[in-house]
Amino acid sequence: MLILSLLTSFLISAQPVKVAIIIDDIGYRKTDVQALSLPGNISFAVLPHTPYGKRLALQAKAGNNDVIIHIPMEAKNGKKLGPGALTSTMNEASIRQSLTNAFTEIPFALGISNHMGSKLTELYQPMAWTMQFLNERNLIFIDSMTTSDSVAEKTALNFGVPSLQRNIFLDNKKEYTYIRKQFEQLIRDAKRYDNVVAIAHPHPETITALRKLLPLLEKNNIALVPISALLPNKTIQHKQQLNTDDE
Repeated sequence: MLILSLLTSFLISAQPVKVAIIIDDIGYRKTDVQALSLPGNISFAVLPHTPYGKRLALQAKAGNNDVIIHIPMEAKNGKKLGPGALTSTMNEASIRQSLTNAFTEIPFALGISNHMGSKLTELYQPMAWTMQFLNERNLIFIDSMTTSDSVAEKTALNFGVPSLQRNIFLDNKKEYTYIRKQFEQLIRDAKRYDNVVAIAHPHPETITALRKLLPLLEKNNIALVPISALLPNKTIQHKQQLNTDDE
């Protein structure tokens, strides 16, 4: 029995840890299509009502990649919001209609994440209305964590919405040296916490860097998985590297 127990423990510990990488901000640029050629289980967050968003979402789905809708949400810095945005002045009906319109365009999306949102994700009421909408449709929520005071994930869990938080941004600077440093931190975090969510963007510099860096995951016995593979059980709770620029 002791040998069997030790063998079972070894097999469990030998299982690869998991990393999900989401490419945000898909939809405005024709060159965003380059992100879809990245190898492995990359997930994509598509901005609603953008020139190339729906087309690229369909391509990602055809490639069996997870697709979520990257909903613009009000930021503290007053940055201009794109179409389909949610703001603190909207009532429940307006929020529900805006989300309905987004899912009418991309009905196969697994859920949403927040684009910007440092103000809105700190407010319980609009988050509660958002989570109620997602709950009714069995959808998920990914908190991009643009503020340490976000109540989004807690509210999601209160409404029974499967949810995850972003743990690390890979490309706040569009430089290979910086992206590699962040990727190495991603590997260290994955080994420490088992499951990690990383976010990057479809910048040409990022795509070039990721082509070189993604093989490092397998070399470190880390599995690149779709974002849905980390739900509903999430083991990593730490918050790090908040992006004050409100990605």
